Amino acid sequence: MFLRFFTELRAAKVPVTLREYLTLMQGLDRDLAEKRIEDFYFLARACLVKDERHLDRFDRVFGQVFKGAESLSQALESADIPEEWLRKLAEKFLTEEEKKQIEAMGWDKLLETLKERLKEQKGRHQGGSKWIGTGGTSPYGAYGYNPEGIRIGQDGNRNFRAVKVWDKREFKDLDDTVELGVRNMRVALRRLRRFARTGAAEELDLDGTIRETASKGWLDVKLRPERRNAVKVLLFLDVGGSMDWHIEKAEELFSAARSEFKHFEHFYFHNCPYERVWKENRRRHTETIPTWELLRTYPADYRAVFVGDASMSPYEIVMPGGSVEHWNEEAGQVWIERLTAQFPKSVWLNPVPRSQWGYTQSIGAIGRLFGGRMFPLTIEGLDGAMRALVR
Repeated sequence: MFLRFFTELRAAKVPVTLREYLTLMQGLDRDLAEKRIEDFYFLARACLVKDERHLDRFDRVFGQVFKGAESLSQALESADIPEEWLRKLAEKFLTEEEKKQIEAMGWDKLLETLKERLKEQKGRHQGGSKWIGTGGTSPYGAYGYNPEGIRIGQDGNRNFRAVKVWDKREFKDLDDTVELGVRNMRVALRRLRRFARTGAAEELDLDGTIRETASKGWLDVKLRPERRNAVKVLLFLDVGGSMDWHIEKAEELFSAARSEFKHFEHFYFHNCPYERVWKENRRRHTETIPTWELLRTYPADYRAVFVGDASMSPYEIVMPGGSVEHWNEEAGQVWIERLTAQFPKSVWLNPVPRSQWGYTQSIGAIGRLFGGRMFPLTIEGLDGAMRALVR
């Protein structure tokens, strides 16, 4: 089991050495993990990960290898048993007919009723349709189903129906060292290059040197500024939630963009841009950047590229307070309009296949806000987006 963990980390391009693996084995021999899977996770991470850029890949491999294990002994005996078979016996799965019978309450009534429930409820509830609890059809709680609910106390998404999430969620930065699986994606980005010679004269001007040497009769070395891509790019990346399904494509684009553009900045947001963005997901609760500051800092000659599946509650786009995670004073569409006005050359790249866009109301709304400049995150779509940005 532990050898498989080591080999899969290597396969995922986490630079783990045999010496580090032996260090981990020594730690286990001395019972530093105390037979608990959580302690083993931190011990393994301390021994095997040398750079925080590899933490995301380490977590993915750890989750695959030790899925469902609650102790080290269980990891060795039953690591192949899916966690879903063992957890949440009270979790309730409804038929499609039952789901249709549950009436969505609507935005205003949803929040108003939640306040009343918090005042009235005195204890824990499970499997019901009214109180804040688990495994039921109430619009408040966890591990149940309601078409428009407020998620409280649940680990991750299940039905992607929550219009607000009452839990603090942690997201991970995208890995900018990912190698592209398809070389054409990088080629498509190169359509956005516009070269100019700027800066100090550091590059040999061979033609100028030959011309001046021939003219003067002695060697006269000429230098010129390096030819650089003058295009400036801002990359806005949706992260967390349903974007977890598309993380590989987003990382490939992130990696390619960093290598192709000298003037490049990236920012993260969740579902829809609001009054704040951030640079690092582990600090998104403490170190954010006001969107107004971003608008004042970067001039209109920057190209703005937004990457996200645009799959969210329509409230997040059109309603103040509609954000799934916080109370936003202004609707998401207000901030999108400000951003696209400041950066008129902007596009939205969507990893969801174009054939599925018609099934999600919010995708259509975002596409209209971008004036139809939404493209699928494919080679063809990326090529079309770059053409739109150079017009």
